[in-house]
Parts: sequence; C-alpha cells; structure tokens
Amino acid sequence: MWFPRVALGLLGLSAQQPLVPSPHPSPLERTRPAFPEMTREFALKSSLEVLSPQDMLSLPRPGAPLPNPAGDLALISVSKYSFDDRKTHKSLTIAPLDGISQIYDFPLPNGGDAFWLDFRTIAHVVETGEDKDKKQEIFAIPVTFDKGTISAGEPISVGSFPVTTAADFRYSASSGVLVFSAYVHADGDLNAVKENDERYENRGNTALVYDQTFERQWDTWVGPTHKSLFSVRLYADQGVYTLGKDFTNALKGTELSSPVEPFGGTDDFDISDSQIIFTAKDPKLPKAIHTKQNIYLVGFNGSNLVELTSGAHGATHAPVFNRRGTKVAWLQLDEDGHESDRAKIVIHDIYKGVSLTITQDWDRSPKSLAFSESGDFIYFTAEDIARTKIFTLPVPPTPNKSTAHPKLDAPYRTPVALTTTHTALGIQLLQNNRLLFAMSSLTSPNDAYVLGNLDHIEASIFSQASDSNEAELIQITRFSADSLQGKHLHPGEEFWFSGALQDIHGWILTPPGYKPTDVKKWPVLMIIHGGPESSWADSWSTRWNPNVFANQGYVVVAINPTGSTSFGQNLTEGIKGDWGGKPFVDLKNGWNYVLENFPQVIDPDRAVAAGGSYGGYAVNWIQGNPEFGFGFKALACHDGVFDTTYNGYATDELFFFNHEWGGRPWEPKPFELSRKYSPAYTVSKWSTPQLVIHGSKDYRLPEGDGIAVWHALQQLGVPSRLVIFPTENHWVLDAGNSLKWHYEVFRWFDEYVGEKAAA
Repeated sequence: MWFPRVALGLLGLSAQQPLVPSPHPSPLERTRPAFPEMTREFALKSSLEVLSPQDMLSLPRPGAPLPNPAGDLALISVSKYSFDDRKTHKSLTIAPLDGISQIYDFPLPNGGDAFWLDFRTIAHVVETGEDKDKKQEIFAIPVTFDKGTISAGEPISVGSFPVTTAADFRYSASSGVLVFSAYVHADGDLNAVKENDERYENRGNTALVYDQTFERQWDTWVGPTHKSLFSVRLYADQGVYTLGKDFTNALKGTELSSPVEPFGGTDDFDISDSQIIFTAKDPKLPKAIHTKQNIYLVGFNGSNLVELTSGAHGATHAPVFNRRGTKVAWLQLDEDGHESDRAKIVIHDIYKGVSLTITQDWDRSPKSLAFSESGDFIYFTAEDIARTKIFTLPVPPTPNKSTAHPKLDAPYRTPVALTTTHTALGIQLLQNNRLLFAMSSLTSPNDAYVLGNLDHIEASIFSQASDSNEAELIQITRFSADSLQGKHLHPGEEFWFSGALQDIHGWILTPPGYKPTDVKKWPVLMIIHGGPESSWADSWSTRWNPNVFANQGYVVVAINPTGSTSFGQNLTEGIKGDWGGKPFVDLKNGWNYVLENFPQVIDPDRAVAAGGSYGGYAVNWIQGNPEFGFGFKALACHDGVFDTTYNGYATDELFFFNHEWGGRPWEPKPFELSRKYSPAYTVSKWSTPQLVIHGSKDYRLPEGDGIAVWHALQQLGVPSRLVIFPTENHWVLDAGNSLKWHYEVFRWFDEYVGEKAAA
C-alpha cells in the first residue's frame, strides 16, 4: 500500500459550485495578489483537557515487547521526543509479566538494539568510536529480578561487528549462534564493507547508474549495497559471553536479499537451532514491477538452501518455526503485483516436505504468526471490522501431498477470535502457552499485554464448550496513562450506512466541550484514509490522529469506503480501476448520514477536508467535481496524486499502478481509466481554498505532484498555500516538522471555518 496509515479528507453540505466562469481573477486580470497572506493571529489549542499535537508528539513511543526465555520479563524499547532540547531520548524498559511488579527503566543515550541472551542477561548493540573508527559493539547486561524488584548491572563488552549496519538480531541460546542482518557490497563480505564503502565514496564523481529497478525506493536512492543475513558464534563460558570473529553470510552467492526493503526486519525471518527461514524477492524478476517473494530455508552456515514456495504467487511474509523446528508457517498472497491481495496462512512440514494452506476460505488477511507451545495450534493477528484482533486455529494433520485447497473438518476451518477490540501487534509466545503482544486504540498508544488461559481455549475448540472460550487479558505497562490523564479522548462512535458495494463503516469523534444539545456549534472535518487499501481503525497514530483533530475543536468523521481493508476482500478489491467512482459514492452517502443524524450539532457551513496519498488524490478529485456537493470551505492535501497516469511512470513501486489500473500506463485500458480519474484534467473547475503539503524525499508520490497542484491553484487565483518538507518522505516523521504540519493544517482551516471566520 502507498500509505499504510494515511488520511484524506472530505466533508460538507452546501454544494461546491463549478468554476464556470472562475470566481477568481486570472493572473493577467490581477493588479495585486488575489488574496493576502494569512495575518490573523492563530495558536493551536492547548490546555489540561486538550490533547494538543505537541502533547501527542511528546508521548512515549514503545515498540513491541520481547520476552525472555523464562517468560517472566519483557524488553521494550522506548523513544520519547523532548521539545525542550529538541532531541529524541531512547530508553529500555524491563517489564515483569505478572502485571504486579514494578517496571524498570534505564536510558540508552546512544540508542542501539537490545535482545535477550538468556533469561537474566540482555544483549545491547550500540555504535561506538568516531569517524572512520566507528563500529558496533555488543554488551552483556546482567539483570536481577527478586521479590518484585528489578535491577541491571554494569554492561560488559562481548565483542564487536566490523560494520555499523548490523540489525534485526535473533539468538539461538541452545546452539550459541547469533543471526542478524547487515548491508554488504556485491562480494558479500562483511569484513570488506568499510574498505568497499571508502572506495565507492572516493570514486571521483557522484553519479548513480542503474541498469534495472529499483533505482530508488521510498526515500532512498539505491546504492551499491544490499541486505543479507549473517550468523556468528555467541557463546557463554562460565557465565561470560564472547562474540566470535567469523561472520558467515548465509545468503552469499544466492542473489537473494533479506530482510526485504524498505520496511522488512525480524518479521522477515526466523531461526531454529540450526536453520534460518526467510522471505526474499524473487531474484529473477524486476523488483519494481513484481511483488513475488519466495520462502527459503538455509543452514546457519549457508548450506542446504531450499526454496519452500513453488509456482505462481505473490508476496510472502512473517515466516516462523514451531518450537521443535519440525514445521514452519508463513503468509502468502496469490497474485504477483498485488500488494493488497488476501494473505493466507501456509504451513509446511519440514520432514515430509508438504505444504498446505489453512485459511483459503477465510475472508480476512492475517498479519503475524506464532505457533503454540505444543505446535498444535497457530496464533495470528488479522484486521477485522476496523480492529486488529488475535485469532487461533488448530494445525491440521499433514496431508500426503501439498495442497492449497485442503478439505478440512470444522475445527480447522473457522478462526476463533481471542480479542475483540483495539489493535494488537507483535505477538510472541511465552512459556505456559501464553501470548505477549502490544496493543493500541483510538485513545491510547501501545502498551504491553499478556493473553492467558489459552490451554482451556484450545481444548474448548475441539470440545465445542462455550464456557472456556474467554482469554485472560492482563495489561503489563501503562506508558502514557499519566500524560493522558484528564485529556479529552473519544473512543470513537461507530456508524454504518449503505454503500456502493455493501454496508460501509465509519467513525465519528466529538471535541472537548461537546454536548448532544449543542445547536450547529461545531465545524466538521472529514479525514479519508490513504493506501487506498487501508482503513480507519481502533488504533493510535502519531501522524493522522483523529483525537488530535477533534481536540482542536472539530467533529471528526472517518469513513472506510470501497478500497478499505478489514471488511472483506470484495470491498478491498472494489476500488481497482475506479478510484474516483465507488469510493465517492460511499463518502457522499456517509456524509449524508452524518448530516441526517447529527443535524443539531454540526455546522454544515463550516466543513473542511484533509487527506494524504490516496487521500490527497481524493482532495484533488473533489476539487474538480463540485457536483459531488460536499461544500467544503477549505481543503488540505498531503503528498497527493495530481496526474494519475503520470504517477504510473514516476512512482518507485511500478507494480502498484499496474495492479490498480489493470496494466501499464501507456496501454489502452489503463490509460483510459487512469486519465478518466486523473485530477489533472479537472483543473478548470478548481475553486476551493487549498493547502498543499509535500515531502521532497517522497519517492512513492514524488513532490512534482504537490508542486503541480500548487501551481494550478496559484494560476487560477484560488487561495492556496504550499508547505514543503525537504527532509521528509511520504510521512512527516520528525517531531518538529510534525508540529509545524499540524500548525499549518489547523491554521489553514481556522482561516475559513474558525470562530472568527464564522463570526
């Protein structure tokens, strides 16, 4: 997807009027600017009750919890931005998993990665040295956990890596082997990286030369290095750990690269006591045109490489071993080139060499996997009705031959939901058959949770007992509870209405001070998600946070139209070749529903819309289709599509356009469809004041699209403003830039629908 969690906006009541003739003078008609700079004073709302953008950006950002082998402690990496010194401070939390004992925090001033060596020893990998002497050093940190109290001892150096890019660590204590990823040159030699880097940097020019795609991806021009997986001895002798010096490239000579860039990490591979299972792009296919990834099994030393996938398929994700190393599982998509195809769980019996697909008939897409302690059940997360829930299925007996369409009895066919709300991620198996994971919601960032009583649930699935089907959920951390105390946090009110293909889901959030008896008091903001194959879910976001919008005094409406995920593959697929069609039937129907059901609260003459990526496309499409009748007084477009057809040439992942429009941009059908729904050919109708935001390092939707929108608006004389972030990609990640982003968006809307504008 282009924009995993992006929004776009759309709302209004009074119809937009076609720009015939233009209500704004052309540049030749003007003797002075058609609109002055915004001079009215503006400040973001901030108080003890209000969740301001700065409040949100200052909250701790915990990662997924990582359990120790004993299952009684978890490591959680946390970053927290301070506007006082304008720095991101990183720390490590050690959390007891009993839900009772106190957590322990210690700062990591130089950042780094952490993982468990044993049940009471943490490994910390951090960059040391300066300039050309930089390297990564690994330290062992002893941990004491006694009578509910945790303490950590002094770090002890274990060894070092000859590079500064080692990451994604997985450790097998039983074999004393550490597996990790790092960037290497074509020779695959980790020890030669520094010398190769220097040779490349001193080549005497800055030219980048390519013979095949990717030439650039996400926010980076592709250089001479690629990721590979390495193994090295890391063993204990009388409690003292030592890192070996022989680094083995397990993928050397294979033309394979893993984890898969730009976002792959430890979720792209897993290890047993002797082997690595991993996913990698098919080396025979052009990477920017195909999504096909294969699953491979290889020994720690690079021996016995075997491909476990075969035939035609698309991407593969999240490979995992069972605890005995006898079976593996992964997620597989059927269609090459379709990144939002339905993911299905494949289980492979290593000893028998047989694979079977177990969720062929389930209309949801799993995301992450974990075998139970016995290996007889598999646990997984999947989006379902705007949540990401945890499910389980029993593992069927291995058939005599591989099949994607097995005939399964009832207990093996229907996943059982173990959670019902919010968004779970990063599930990890604990001893005594429990699950550790992170969970967020519309009202809270990630916290760590433990799910228990799984043995009883597993038994009830076969016995069909109804009294044992309740999982025991224990909250382990409360990272943001104190900071959010007293803040207005709306859990989101759900609504449903009839759409182009099926009933459509939406959320509505109200601002601080809202009362059901209010009379046309509140301006309204519709945010539309990007992707376009994504959804507005019961989850926390630091980029498009519905509660942050609501806390600035807006009724927020977030609709999941055609193209959205978690409501069945039919709705997800419904947007193909129809970007400007069915989704806008849904958005308009949803807007009408809101007007009819909240008439006394919302002021329809103070409606605005914002969106990014596909959401930005929708904002631009609304500009050129005033007959939709949304009546927006102002719009905001973040990294949005201007010319749909041209984007098929300019984007980094060419497969995206080819799937969305049914072919390459010059072929007759995709050319006709993409041009039909291209905002570039509706510019003569544009008339609504619009804010345009773009990141210069956005290679998914290059900044030329944003500049083109801005130039069109300026030449039309439509009130408009351009905000460029030279160092940002498709997302605005820097906290200072994000605060500026929020300031510009809310300042723009305030100019047109704020209290003074309405007076």
